[in-house]
Amino acid sequence: MMRTPEHNAQEPSNMMKHLLVAAALLAAGAQAGTRYEIDPAHSVASFSIRHMMVTNVKGDLGGVTGEVMLDEKDPAKSSVKATIDVKTLNTGMDKRDGHLKSADFFDAEKFPTMTFESTKVSKGATPGSWRVDGNLTMHGTTKPVVLNVTELTDVVKNPMMGGVSERGASATTTISRKDFGMAWAGPALEKGGVVLGDEVKVSLDVELVEKAAPANTMPAKGEAPKK
Repeated sequence: MMRTPEHNAQEPSNMMKHLLVAAALLAAGAQAGTRYEIDPAHSVASFSIRHMMVTNVKGDLGGVTGEVMLDEKDPAKSSVKATIDVKTLNTGMDKRDGHLKSADFFDAEKFPTMTFESTKVSKGATPGSWRVDGNLTMHGTTKPVVLNVTELTDVVKNPMMGGVSERGASATTTISRKDFGMAWAGPALEKGGVVLGDEVKVSLDVELVEKAAPANTMPAKGEAPKK
């Protein structure tokens, strides 16, 4: 059938409609999943480090905040952003806490927070586990780390918060503090080794509170942009 000028005139319009539909589907896919915020009142980062080659010293960091976008059907669409307040560090001993916050270690006055931002999220090797690759920025240095999410609980309704949906997650990782410029180790020991080890074992326990997805900022046809 020969195409009339009317048919040819309609082709760009139809093509534009197809492009708009495709863009809408892509936008919907990008927003898939559930958005959660980390509840700092019920979340903590804990660490453990070898001391004198004979025992482990442990401590906690509160003030954990951030956002998790979770898509269980397509983990690649998930993401994690978190911030930890270094000044909340607590090992149960004020003198030791002061030393850890000093320039020998965290230098908390200069670098008051540490941050983590995911670069890739995937299902873990065991059922129910997840692997979160990302960049950890601490003490002014950014290095890639892997969070192994060992538990992601089912959703529960919080009766104290009007029935809002919540869930919990636990994760672990191991880092070298020297990689982040914290090289202080103390004097060498008589039989070898140093006062403070380099390897730091980190564990995270966070409570996630479901939040509404961000409103669409694109104005409707004929509507002025929202400020």
